[in-house]
Formats: sequence, structure tokens, C-alpha cells
Amino acid sequence: MHKRILIKLSGEALAGDGGKGFNHKIVIEVAQQLKQLVEENIQVSVVIGGGNFWRGRSSSDMDRTKADQIGMLATVMNAIYVANVCRSEGIGTVVQTPFVVGTMTELFSKDKALEHLAQNKVVFFAGGTGHPFFSTDTGAVLRAAEIEVDALFFAKNIDGIYDSDPKLNKNAIRHDRISFKEIIAQNLKAMDLTAATLCNEQKLQIIVFSLEPYNAILKAVHGEIAGTTIYPD
Repeated sequence: MHKRILIKLSGEALAGDGGKGFNHKIVIEVAQQLKQLVEENIQVSVVIGGGNFWRGRSSSDMDRTKADQIGMLATVMNAIYVANVCRSEGIGTVVQTPFVVGTMTELFSKDKALEHLAQNKVVFFAGGTGHPFFSTDTGAVLRAAEIEVDALFFAKNIDGIYDSDPKLNKNAIRHDRISFKEIIAQNLKAMDLTAATLCNEQKLQIIVFSLEPYNAILKAVHGEIAGTTIYPD
């Protein structure tokens, strides 16, 4: 049984079929699953991508630094929203960011984060690393390494890592297991290569799965769902 985990949620997965904004039903289901994990005495932290509002890397017509800053703020909005839904389900939550956001969030501190987790609060790490040119994948791995999690779980709008883009290649094959070195060598786009390198160095394991199936997060944490395990060498 895991003691402390980090769950990375895809912003697009939270948006559902609409692709933008939030699907409130999906978010409530996520909150209920996080609550059950906390009730199982698992310390839960969460990072949410910002793709349901903004994808900075797609904005080639503007300065990359500014595009990434907008993306960071999108992740803050996502974290505040999902944290609020969690509170409505009876879970204590805290949103931490690497930069000051008025009184809306708490400045990131490893000690404070561990203190909150020990109090059975779900800690949301928003704002990425606080710097441009780093994805939320990298931000998630960085925070996971800092708070020393047992495992990372990446809930996406796709059910694992494929050898090619399944949207473009109907014959794409999903990997059940693959190493970070293989992901880097094959330049697979399903995961940020900076994050993969950091994970490999820190000996962290990631389970990639689809958020769509019922209770997908619970099943992933309990090892009951198909997906891809990415392991360090």
C-alpha cells in the first residue's frame, strides 16, 4: 500500500468531451476518489495541467515566455477550482504555488506541504515550476521528488504510452511497461523528456492511465487498471 503519492491530472481529461473548461461531473468524481484515498490513509498531492484553457507550446505566434506564463496561470485556476470541489466533498485542501498569487494560494514549501499531508489534506501544486520552458509533467516530477512520494500516477485522456500517436496511427501499440531511457531514446511525445530524465535520475515510477473509466484513479492506485508503467533503469 502506498503511503504518499502524487497524481497528475490532464486538464483536457477534466474537460471531458467538450475539450475546454470543466466537466463538473468528472471533477466531482475525481474529488470523491481523492477523498477515498485519503480515508485509506494515503497522503495525496495533485498537479493539474492547463490544457483545458491554454496550451503555450501551440502558441507559436507569441513570445514563448509569455505563453508559458499564461499556461502557469491556467494551472492555478484549475487547482483552485478542483480544490474547491474537493472541499465541497468534505476534504481539506491547500493550493501551493512557486510564486505569490495574492491570498488565493500558499507559497510552496516542502515542510508546509508535508505538514498539510500529515493532517490528511490534499495538496495541489499549481503554477508548474514557476519558470517558462518547463511542462507541468516536469513540475509534477519535481514536486514528487521533493516530497518523496512512493509513486506518481498520470491520469490522461489516453490510456497509456504508445509507440506512435494512436490518433494518427490506428495500428499504434500501447506499451504495458517501458523504461524512461526507452522513452528518451525513442523521443516519444507522450511525456516531456525533461520530466522523464528527472524521474530516471530520482528512481521514480510513473503509472500512466486514462481518467475516463469509472473510479480510474482508485483502480490505478490499487493496481487494478490497464495502462503503462514507466520505470527507472
